[in-house]
Amino acid sequence: MKQFLLVFLGGGLGSLLRFWISKSLNTAIANFYLGTFLVNIIGCLLIGFILGLSMRTNFLSQNQTLLLTTGFCGGFTTFSTFAMEGHFLLKESNLLHFSFYTICSIAIGIIAVSIGLWTSKLL
Repeated sequence: MKQFLLVFLGGGLGSLLRFWISKSLNTAIANFYLGTFLVNIIGCLLIGFILGLSMRTNFLSQNQTLLLTTGFCGGFTTFSTFAMEGHFLLKESNLLHFSFYTICSIAIGIIAVSIGLWTSKLL
């Protein structure tokens, strides 16, 4: 039961932060959902760092790792919103921006996870 509560709390905090960032930044640049993009990239970096740290050291307990990865990062990042925004770009026949947004989100997300894992090794 404790693990369910940890995931619930972490997910709620992550979702609130994602909502605030997306609300603040998604209107800043037309045809590129900057808030969602940054949330997903930051989440990738964080999950890589947290998992790397927890795999290498005893700095975080299993419950803390669960709170931060499944909970916070799971609530903070959003594949469904990314997919919906891609749909909107396609619906507007905006193939160039759709391609750019999709490729950047996936490629930079994977790079961010790798950087997070690498950074955790420096501690």
